[in-house]
Amino acid sequence: MKSKAANLISTWFGCGYAPFGPGTAGSLAALAIAWLLVRYAGWHAMWLAPLAIASTGPAIWAAGVTARELGQKDPQRVVVDEVVGQWLALAAAGPPNYRSWIGAFVLFRLFDIWKPPPVRQLEKIPGGAGIVADDLMAGIYAALVLLLAGCFNLY
Repeated sequence: MKSKAANLISTWFGCGYAPFGPGTAGSLAALAIAWLLVRYAGWHAMWLAPLAIASTGPAIWAAGVTARELGQKDPQRVVVDEVVGQWLALAAAGPPNYRSWIGAFVLFRLFDIWKPPPVRQLEKIPGGAGIVADDLMAGIYAALVLLLAGCFNLY
């Protein structure tokens, strides 16, 4: 039972099984959920940051269980880390407009793939914490760039 719940969470309800770019699929799912929460449930985009923080514990647990069961350090099907990182990036995107939200998506994916310091170093932390920590830092980087771009009215 524990393993099934961990797999459901770590693959973000199946997004991790996407045949191409499962991380991107997880990020897109996070963006879709965030859009619904902000656009239709009346959330302010900043509330996505506490949602990401509250989701971090379960994400670490699920990623760790799935990685142990598969015998891999960071299995490609584990995408819950992309979800929490993407939510952090979107928290800085402000009210939903296509430029800032696409910017948040692209910046997060860029930092997640590029892994500038200390993103790459964080993925060396063992277990689920390492799987999730690097994506949280990529989300923070994306959020900082978005906030700076907003100061210059670039979106």
